[in-house]
Amino acid sequence: MSGALSPPSETLRPGLHRLGWLDALRGVGALAVVGEHLFTWAMPWLRPTQINLGVYGVLVFFLVSGYIVPASLERGGDLRAFWIGRFFRLYPLYLAVLALVLALSWWIPVRPEVPRDPYAAAAHATMLLDVVGVGGVLNTMWTLSYEMVFYLMVAALFAAGAHAGRGLIAVLFGLAAVVTGLTVSAALLTGGGPAWVSLAVFTAGLACVLAGRLRTVASCALGLMALALLFLSGRVPWFGLAMLAVMFAGTAIHHWERGTGTLRPVALTALLVAVAPVWAISAGWWWVRPDVWIGTMLAAAATFAAGLVLRERRIPRPLTWLGLVSYSLYLVHLPILLVMMEVLGERRWSPLPHQIATGVGFVLVLLPVSALTHRLIEQPMQRIGRRLVRDRLGPGPR
Repeated sequence: MSGALSPPSETLRPGLHRLGWLDALRGVGALAVVGEHLFTWAMPWLRPTQINLGVYGVLVFFLVSGYIVPASLERGGDLRAFWIGRFFRLYPLYLAVLALVLALSWWIPVRPEVPRDPYAAAAHATMLLDVVGVGGVLNTMWTLSYEMVFYLMVAALFAAGAHAGRGLIAVLFGLAAVVTGLTVSAALLTGGGPAWVSLAVFTAGLACVLAGRLRTVASCALGLMALALLFLSGRVPWFGLAMLAVMFAGTAIHHWERGTGTLRPVALTALLVAVAPVWAISAGWWWVRPDVWIGTMLAAAATFAAGLVLRERRIPRPLTWLGLVSYSLYLVHLPILLVMMEVLGERRWSPLPHQIATGVGFVLVLLPVSALTHRLIEQPMQRIGRRLVRDRLGPGPR
Protein backbone atom coordinates (compact mmCIF):
# COMPACT_ATOMS: atom_id res chain seq x y z
CA MET A 1 0.00 0.00 0.00
CA SER A 2 2.74 2.39 -0.52
CA GLY A 3 1.25 4.80 -3.16
CA ALA A 4 -0.86 4.12 -1.19
CA LEU A 5 2.69 3.58 -1.13
CA SER A 6 3.62 5.91 -3.82
CA PRO A 7 6.12 8.54 -2.78
CA PRO A 8 4.66 11.29 -0.65
CA SER A 9 4.28 14.58 -2.42
CA GLU A 10 7.34 16.75 -1.96
CA THR A 11 5.66 19.04 0.53
CA LEU A 12 7.83 21.91 1.61
CA ARG A 13 5.10 23.47 3.72
CA PRO A 14 2.57 20.81 4.72
CA GLY A 15 -0.96 21.68 3.70
CA LEU A 16 0.00 24.13 0.94
CA HIS A 17 1.43 21.85 -1.75
CA ARG A 18 -0.93 21.17 -4.61
CA LEU A 19 -0.72 17.43 -3.89
CA GLY A 20 -1.16 17.80 -0.13
CA TRP A 21 -4.66 16.37 -0.48
CA LEU A 22 -3.13 13.08 -1.62
CA ASP A 23 -0.95 13.02 1.48
CA ALA A 24 -4.08 13.63 3.54
CA LEU A 25 -5.83 10.71 1.86
CA ARG A 26 -2.84 8.48 2.58
CA GLY A 27 -3.04 9.53 6.21
CA VAL A 28 -6.75 8.68 6.36
CA GLY A 29 -6.13 5.30 4.70
CA ALA A 30 -3.27 4.44 7.07
CA LEU A 31 -5.32 5.37 10.14
CA ALA A 32 -8.20 3.23 8.92
CA VAL A 33 -5.99 0.14 8.57
CA VAL A 34 -4.39 0.78 11.97
CA GLY A 35 -7.84 1.27 13.48
CA GLU A 36 -9.15 -2.01 12.04
CA HIS A 37 -6.39 -3.99 13.77
CA LEU A 38 -6.37 -2.04 17.02
CA PHE A 39 -10.14 -2.05 17.45
CA THR A 40 -10.42 -5.77 16.67
CA TRP A 41 -8.01 -6.58 19.48
CA ALA A 42 -8.56 -3.94 22.12
CA MET A 43 -11.70 -1.87 21.48
CA PRO A 44 -14.30 -3.86 19.53
CA TRP A 45 -17.01 -1.34 20.41
CA LEU A 46 -15.25 1.15 18.10
CA ARG A 47 -15.01 -1.23 15.16
CA PRO A 48 -17.73 -0.54 12.56
CA THR A 49 -19.68 -3.47 11.12
CA GLN A 50 -21.44 -1.56 8.33
CA ILE A 51 -18.10 -1.30 6.50
CA ASN A 52 -14.74 -2.99 6.78
CA LEU A 53 -12.45 -0.28 8.05
CA GLY A 54 -9.26 -1.95 6.83
CA VAL A 55 -10.54 -2.60 3.30
CA TYR A 56 -11.85 0.98 3.22
CA GLY A 57 -8.34 2.25 3.96
CA VAL A 58 -6.81 -0.03 1.32
CA LEU A 59 -9.30 1.14 -1.32
CA VAL A 60 -8.42 4.76 -0.55
CA PHE A 61 -4.73 3.89 -0.89
CA PHE A 62 -5.31 2.11 -4.20
CA LEU A 63 -7.29 5.03 -5.64
CA VAL A 64 -4.40 7.33 -4.69
CA SER A 65 -1.88 4.98 -6.34
CA GLY A 66 -3.95 4.77 -9.50
CA TYR A 67 -4.33 8.52 -9.60
CA ILE A 68 -0.69 9.53 -9.12
CA VAL A 69 1.68 6.70 -10.11
CA PRO A 70 1.04 6.62 -13.90
CA ALA A 71 1.05 10.41 -13.99
CA SER A 72 4.38 10.50 -12.15
CA LEU A 73 5.90 8.00 -14.60
CA GLU A 74 4.65 9.94 -17.62
CA ARG A 75 5.88 13.22 -16.17
CA GLY A 76 9.33 11.79 -15.36
CA GLY A 77 9.50 9.97 -18.65
CA ASP A 78 12.11 7.35 -17.71
CA LEU A 79 11.55 3.76 -16.67
CA ARG A 80 14.94 3.45 -14.99
CA ALA A 81 14.25 6.49 -12.81
CA PHE A 82 10.79 5.11 -12.03
CA TRP A 83 12.07 1.74 -10.85
CA ILE A 84 15.01 3.16 -8.92
CA GLY A 85 12.55 5.42 -7.11
CA ARG A 86 10.20 2.51 -6.44
CA PHE A 87 12.94 0.33 -4.98
CA PHE A 88 14.41 2.99 -2.73
CA ARG A 89 10.91 3.96 -1.65
CA LEU A 90 9.53 0.50 -0.90
CA TYR A 91 12.28 -1.97 -0.09
CA PRO A 92 14.38 -0.45 2.73
CA LEU A 93 11.59 -0.26 5.30
CA TYR A 94 10.00 -3.45 3.99
CA LEU A 95 13.25 -5.39 4.48
CA ALA A 96 13.79 -3.81 7.90
CA VAL A 97 10.34 -4.90 9.06
CA LEU A 98 10.86 -8.38 7.62
CA ALA A 99 14.12 -8.66 9.56
CA LEU A 100 12.43 -7.46 12.75
CA VAL A 101 9.57 -9.95 12.50
CA LEU A 102 11.94 -12.83 11.78
CA ALA A 103 14.20 -11.76 14.64
CA LEU A 104 11.20 -11.93 16.99
CA SER A 105 10.03 -15.30 15.65
CA TRP A 106 11.61 -17.17 18.61
CA TRP A 107 9.07 -15.33 20.79
CA ILE A 108 6.19 -14.49 18.43
CA PRO A 109 5.94 -17.25 15.81
CA VAL A 110 5.57 -16.26 12.17
CA ARG A 111 2.03 -16.64 10.83
CA PRO A 112 1.10 -20.20 9.82
CA GLU A 113 -0.01 -18.85 6.41
CA VAL A 114 3.67 -18.34 5.53
CA PRO A 115 5.04 -21.54 3.93
CA ARG A 116 8.07 -23.00 5.70
CA ASP A 117 9.79 -23.39 2.38
CA PRO A 118 12.41 -21.42 0.38
CA TYR A 119 9.81 -20.32 -2.16
CA ALA A 120 8.31 -18.10 0.55
CA ALA A 121 11.56 -16.12 0.46
CA ALA A 122 11.26 -15.85 -3.34
CA ALA A 123 7.74 -14.46 -3.00
CA HIS A 124 8.83 -11.91 -0.39
CA ALA A 125 11.75 -10.84 -2.57
CA THR A 126 9.41 -9.69 -5.36
CA MET A 127 6.59 -8.51 -3.05
CA LEU A 128 4.26 -10.53 -5.31
CA LEU A 129 2.98 -12.44 -2.31
CA ASP A 130 -0.77 -12.62 -2.80
CA VAL A 131 -0.58 -13.23 -6.53
CA VAL A 132 1.74 -16.23 -6.11
CA GLY A 133 -0.35 -17.68 -3.28
CA VAL A 134 2.03 -16.95 -0.40
CA GLY A 135 1.04 -15.33 2.89
CA GLY A 136 3.21 -12.45 4.05
CA VAL A 137 5.03 -12.52 7.38
CA LEU A 138 2.70 -9.64 8.24
CA ASN A 139 -0.85 -9.93 7.00
CA THR A 140 -0.82 -6.30 5.82
CA MET A 141 1.76 -7.15 3.18
CA TRP A 142 -0.84 -8.59 0.82
CA THR A 143 -1.59 -5.09 -0.47
CA LEU A 144 2.00 -4.69 -1.66
CA SER A 145 1.35 -7.52 -4.13
CA TYR A 146 -1.26 -5.50 -5.99
CA GLU A 147 0.80 -2.33 -5.79
CA MET A 148 3.67 -4.19 -7.44
CA VAL A 149 1.40 -5.74 -10.09
CA PHE A 150 0.07 -2.25 -10.84
CA TYR A 151 3.59 -0.83 -11.17
CA LEU A 152 4.58 -3.63 -13.53
CA MET A 153 1.51 -3.11 -15.70
CA VAL A 154 1.80 0.69 -15.75
CA ALA A 155 5.46 0.42 -16.73
CA ALA A 156 4.54 -2.02 -19.51
CA LEU A 157 1.86 0.31 -20.86
CA PHE A 158 4.30 3.21 -20.74
CA ALA A 159 7.02 1.24 -22.53
CA ALA A 160 4.53 0.19 -25.20
CA GLY A 161 3.46 3.81 -25.72
CA ALA A 162 -0.13 3.18 -24.55
CA HIS A 163 -0.84 6.41 -22.70
CA ALA A 164 -4.60 6.45 -23.23
CA GLY A 165 -7.47 4.05 -22.63
CA ARG A 166 -6.93 3.64 -18.88
CA GLY A 167 -10.68 3.94 -18.34
CA LEU A 168 -11.24 0.99 -20.66
CA ILE A 169 -8.58 -0.98 -18.80
CA ALA A 170 -10.39 -0.33 -15.52
CA VAL A 171 -13.67 -1.57 -17.03
CA LEU A 172 -11.98 -4.69 -18.43
CA PHE A 173 -10.51 -5.54 -15.03
CA GLY A 174 -13.91 -5.01 -13.43
CA LEU A 175 -15.53 -7.30 -15.99
CA ALA A 176 -12.78 -9.88 -15.50
CA ALA A 177 -13.41 -9.77 -11.74
CA VAL A 178 -17.10 -10.57 -12.29
CA VAL A 179 -16.47 -13.38 -14.76
CA THR A 180 -13.65 -14.89 -12.69
CA GLY A 181 -15.75 -14.75 -9.54
CA LEU A 182 -18.46 -16.75 -11.31
CA THR A 183 -16.13 -19.37 -12.76
CA VAL A 184 -12.99 -19.74 -10.64
CA SER A 185 -13.07 -20.85 -7.02
CA ALA A 186 -9.32 -20.92 -6.27
CA ALA A 187 -5.90 -20.43 -7.79
CA LEU A 188 -5.25 -22.60 -10.83
CA LEU A 189 -1.53 -22.83 -10.03
CA THR A 190 -0.32 -23.57 -6.51
CA GLY A 191 2.90 -24.51 -4.78
CA GLY A 192 6.29 -22.91 -5.23
CA GLY A 193 6.34 -22.76 -9.04
CA PRO A 194 4.73 -19.31 -9.47
CA ALA A 195 7.01 -17.79 -6.82
CA TRP A 196 10.21 -19.11 -8.39
CA VAL A 197 9.22 -18.32 -11.98
CA SER A 198 8.09 -14.81 -11.06
CA LEU A 199 11.35 -14.19 -9.19
CA ALA A 200 13.37 -15.22 -12.25
CA VAL A 201 11.32 -13.09 -14.66
CA PHE A 202 11.18 -10.17 -12.22
CA THR A 203 14.95 -10.17 -11.70
CA ALA A 204 15.86 -10.61 -15.36
CA GLY A 205 13.27 -8.13 -16.61
CA LEU A 206 14.20 -5.34 -14.23
CA ALA A 207 17.90 -5.97 -14.83
CA CYS A 208 17.27 -5.32 -18.52
CA VAL A 209 15.26 -2.18 -17.79
CA LEU A 210 17.89 -0.76 -15.44
CA ALA A 211 20.71 -1.66 -17.83
CA GLY A 212 18.87 0.02 -20.71
CA ARG A 213 18.82 -3.13 -22.84
CA LEU A 214 15.67 -4.53 -24.44
CA ARG A 215 13.78 -2.15 -22.18
CA THR A 216 10.47 -2.26 -24.04
CA VAL A 217 10.49 -6.04 -24.44
CA ALA A 218 11.45 -6.57 -20.79
CA SER A 219 8.81 -4.15 -19.50
CA CYS A 220 6.08 -5.76 -21.58
CA ALA A 221 7.17 -9.22 -20.44
CA LEU A 222 6.96 -8.10 -16.82
CA GLY A 223 3.50 -6.66 -17.36
CA LEU A 224 2.27 -9.85 -19.02
CA MET A 225 3.74 -11.91 -16.19
CA ALA A 226 1.88 -9.78 -13.63
CA LEU A 227 -1.38 -10.19 -15.55
CA ALA A 228 -0.92 -13.95 -15.79
CA LEU A 229 -0.26 -14.22 -12.06
CA LEU A 230 -3.51 -12.40 -11.28
CA PHE A 231 -5.52 -14.96 -13.23
CA LEU A 232 -3.55 -18.13 -12.54
CA SER A 233 -2.04 -18.04 -9.07
CA GLY A 234 -3.71 -15.23 -7.16
CA ARG A 235 -5.06 -16.43 -3.82
CA VAL A 236 -8.54 -15.07 -4.63
CA PRO A 237 -8.51 -14.26 -8.36
CA TRP A 238 -11.68 -12.15 -8.56
CA PHE A 239 -10.54 -10.01 -5.63
CA GLY A 240 -7.11 -9.28 -7.12
CA LEU A 241 -8.69 -8.30 -10.43
CA ALA A 242 -11.13 -6.02 -8.61
CA MET A 243 -8.24 -4.28 -6.83
CA LEU A 244 -6.53 -3.58 -10.18
CA ALA A 245 -9.83 -2.24 -11.49
CA VAL A 246 -9.93 0.18 -8.57
CA MET A 247 -6.39 1.40 -9.25
CA PHE A 248 -7.00 1.94 -12.95
CA ALA A 249 -10.22 3.75 -12.02
CA GLY A 250 -8.01 6.16 -10.08
CA THR A 251 -5.97 6.66 -13.27
CA ALA A 252 -9.15 7.34 -15.23
CA ILE A 253 -10.14 9.97 -12.66
CA HIS A 254 -6.79 11.69 -13.22
CA HIS A 255 -7.38 11.70 -16.99
CA TRP A 256 -10.85 13.16 -16.43
CA GLU A 257 -9.41 15.90 -14.22
CA ARG A 258 -6.93 16.78 -16.96
CA GLY A 259 -9.73 16.90 -19.53
CA THR A 260 -8.53 13.84 -21.46
CA GLY A 261 -11.26 11.42 -20.41
CA THR A 262 -14.71 11.03 -18.89
CA LEU A 263 -16.06 9.54 -15.69
CA ARG A 264 -18.28 7.03 -17.45
CA PRO A 265 -15.64 4.24 -17.28
CA VAL A 266 -15.18 4.99 -13.57
CA ALA A 267 -18.90 4.61 -12.91
CA LEU A 268 -19.08 1.37 -14.90
CA THR A 269 -15.99 0.01 -13.14
CA ALA A 270 -17.51 0.83 -9.75
CA LEU A 271 -20.68 -1.05 -10.69
CA LEU A 272 -18.73 -4.11 -11.83
CA VAL A 273 -16.52 -4.16 -8.73
CA ALA A 274 -19.60 -3.74 -6.53
CA VAL A 275 -21.34 -6.80 -7.98
CA ALA A 276 -18.18 -8.93 -8.37
CA PRO A 277 -18.45 -10.75 -5.01
CA VAL A 278 -22.24 -11.14 -5.03
CA TRP A 279 -22.21 -14.40 -6.98
CA ALA A 280 -18.52 -15.19 -6.56
CA ILE A 281 -17.77 -18.81 -5.73
CA SER A 282 -15.05 -17.84 -3.25
CA ALA A 283 -16.58 -14.99 -1.26
CA GLY A 284 -16.99 -16.28 2.26
CA TRP A 285 -15.81 -13.25 4.24
CA TRP A 286 -18.32 -11.18 6.17
CA TRP A 287 -17.10 -7.99 4.54
CA VAL A 288 -18.02 -9.08 1.02
CA ARG A 289 -21.70 -9.34 1.87
CA PRO A 290 -23.37 -6.95 -0.59
CA ASP A 291 -24.36 -4.37 2.03
CA VAL A 292 -20.92 -4.28 3.71
CA TRP A 293 -18.91 -4.46 0.47
CA ILE A 294 -20.91 -1.74 -1.27
CA GLY A 295 -20.90 0.40 1.88
CA THR A 296 -17.12 0.08 2.09
CA MET A 297 -16.74 1.02 -1.57
CA LEU A 298 -19.03 4.02 -1.23
CA ALA A 299 -17.14 5.25 1.84
CA ALA A 300 -13.79 4.99 0.02
CA ALA A 301 -15.19 6.69 -3.09
CA ALA A 302 -16.71 9.48 -1.03
CA THR A 303 -13.43 10.03 0.81
CA PHE A 304 -11.47 10.26 -2.43
CA ALA A 305 -14.09 12.54 -3.98
CA ALA A 306 -13.96 14.83 -0.93
CA GLY A 307 -10.19 15.05 -1.27
CA LEU A 308 -10.51 15.85 -4.95
CA VAL A 309 -13.10 18.58 -4.33
CA LEU A 310 -11.04 20.13 -1.52
CA ARG A 311 -7.67 19.81 -3.29
CA GLU A 312 -7.24 23.59 -3.58
CA ARG A 313 -7.95 24.16 0.11
CA ARG A 314 -5.39 24.26 2.87
CA ILE A 315 -4.95 20.76 4.29
CA PRO A 316 -4.54 20.37 8.07
CA ARG A 317 -0.91 19.71 8.97
CA PRO A 318 -1.63 16.59 11.05
CA LEU A 319 -3.23 14.92 8.03
CA THR A 320 -0.39 15.75 5.65
CA TRP A 321 2.12 14.56 8.26
CA LEU A 322 0.24 11.28 8.65
CA GLY A 323 0.37 10.94 4.87
CA LEU A 324 4.12 11.51 4.82
CA VAL A 325 4.67 8.73 7.37
CA SER A 326 1.83 6.52 6.09
CA TYR A 327 4.12 3.77 4.78
CA SER A 328 5.81 3.55 8.17
CA LEU A 329 2.44 3.56 9.92
CA TYR A 330 1.26 0.80 7.65
CA LEU A 331 4.26 -1.49 8.09
CA VAL A 332 5.31 -0.93 11.71
CA HIS A 333 1.95 -0.87 13.46
CA LEU A 334 1.45 -4.63 13.34
CA PRO A 335 4.81 -5.60 14.87
CA ILE A 336 4.11 -3.17 17.71
CA LEU A 337 0.61 -4.56 18.08
CA LEU A 338 1.87 -8.16 18.07
CA VAL A 339 4.33 -7.40 20.87
CA MET A 340 1.62 -5.68 22.91
CA MET A 341 -0.75 -8.60 22.34
CA GLU A 342 1.93 -11.03 23.51
CA VAL A 343 2.66 -8.97 26.64
CA LEU A 344 -0.88 -7.89 27.57
CA GLY A 345 -2.95 -10.78 26.26
CA GLU A 346 -6.53 -10.53 25.02
CA ARG A 347 -8.07 -7.10 25.62
CA ARG A 348 -11.49 -7.36 24.02
CA TRP A 349 -13.14 -8.36 27.27
CA SER A 350 -11.08 -6.16 29.56
CA PRO A 351 -12.74 -3.36 31.54
CA LEU A 352 -13.41 -0.27 29.45
CA PRO A 353 -10.74 1.91 31.14
CA HIS A 354 -8.14 -0.77 30.41
CA GLN A 355 -9.17 -0.90 26.76
CA ILE A 356 -8.94 2.87 26.40
CA ALA A 357 -5.57 2.95 28.14
CA THR A 358 -4.31 0.19 25.81
CA GLY A 359 -5.45 2.12 22.73
CA VAL A 360 -3.90 5.37 23.93
CA GLY A 361 -0.65 3.62 24.84
CA PHE A 362 -0.48 1.96 21.43
CA VAL A 363 -0.91 5.29 19.62
CA LEU A 364 1.68 6.97 21.86
CA VAL A 365 4.19 4.29 20.85
CA LEU A 366 3.19 4.00 17.19
CA LEU A 367 3.41 7.67 16.18
CA PRO A 368 6.96 8.32 17.45
CA VAL A 369 8.22 4.98 16.10
CA SER A 370 6.68 5.72 12.68
CA ALA A 371 8.26 9.18 12.70
CA LEU A 372 11.64 7.61 13.51
CA THR A 373 11.47 4.91 10.84
CA HIS A 374 10.38 7.51 8.31
CA ARG A 375 13.25 9.81 9.26
CA LEU A 376 15.98 7.22 9.75
CA ILE A 377 15.10 4.67 7.06
CA GLU A 378 12.68 6.05 4.49
CA GLN A 379 14.01 9.56 3.97
CA PRO A 380 17.73 8.73 3.74
CA MET A 381 17.09 5.89 1.31
CA GLN A 382 14.81 8.04 -0.83
CA ARG A 383 17.53 10.69 -0.97
CA ILE A 384 20.03 8.05 -2.09
CA GLY A 385 17.60 6.96 -4.79
CA ARG A 386 17.11 10.52 -6.04
CA ARG A 387 20.86 11.12 -6.00
CA LEU A 388 21.44 7.92 -7.96
CA VAL A 389 18.88 8.98 -10.56
CA ARG A 390 20.39 12.46 -10.80
CA ASP A 391 23.99 11.24 -11.07
CA ARG A 392 23.37 8.36 -13.45
CA LEU A 393 20.52 9.66 -15.58
CA GLY A 394 20.90 13.43 -15.41
CA PRO A 395 18.26 16.05 -14.61
CA GLY A 396 14.96 16.62 -16.30
CA PRO A 397 12.54 14.43 -18.29
CA ARG A 398 14.13 11.56 -20.20
